[in-house]
Amino acid sequence: MTLSVALTGNIAAGKSTVAALFRAWGAVVIDADQLVREAQAPGQPALKAIAARFGSELVQTDGSLDRAALRAVVLADPAALADLNRIVHPEVRRRRLDLLGEARARGDRIVVSDIPLLFEVDDPAEFDAVVLVDAPDEVRRARLLAARTLSPSEADGMMAVQQVSALKRPRSDYVLDNGGNLVALERVAAVVWQRLLARA
Repeated sequence: MTLSVALTGNIAAGKSTVAALFRAWGAVVIDADQLVREAQAPGQPALKAIAARFGSELVQTDGSLDRAALRAVVLADPAALADLNRIVHPEVRRRRLDLLGEARARGDRIVVSDIPLLFEVDDPAEFDAVVLVDAPDEVRRARLLAARTLSPSEADGMMAVQQVSALKRPRSDYVLDNGGNLVALERVAAVVWQRLLARA
């Protein structure tokens, strides 16, 4: 049996770090952000639909998507963000299910689907377990500003479009609090990993 685990967390909570730990410990990781990039690649139907909805000027001369320009549009307009999700996420979900099917066919023990917007656009009930990585808002904001070339208003906008983690915590099987350092995060992640292994 393959244990299907959803890994989620609001931006700059530390989810990608936990995904890397789980991968190092033996999980197969399906990265939803990577699937989004593939769905939005030149020549893909999703990119054509984005251009039709948001304007062909979002497609650069090399055929790739101007992600920064698209982000500016959708962060300023909840209806635009909803439209983008309707275009992209069905394709991402299809690709994720294909990869999960391949993992099951191989007999992989634990498959972790790294899905930032699990509670916003996906169905947590589809998974055997949900792992949430969480950190206080002020910590996440500081990390976001330190890690990316964003203005404070852009950082606030990116945080605002995600459901608050207080609503996600009671719907998660495991919560990893990451308000401290990497050593502390690895320690709590290892405990959860052992529990996942026991369930698998």
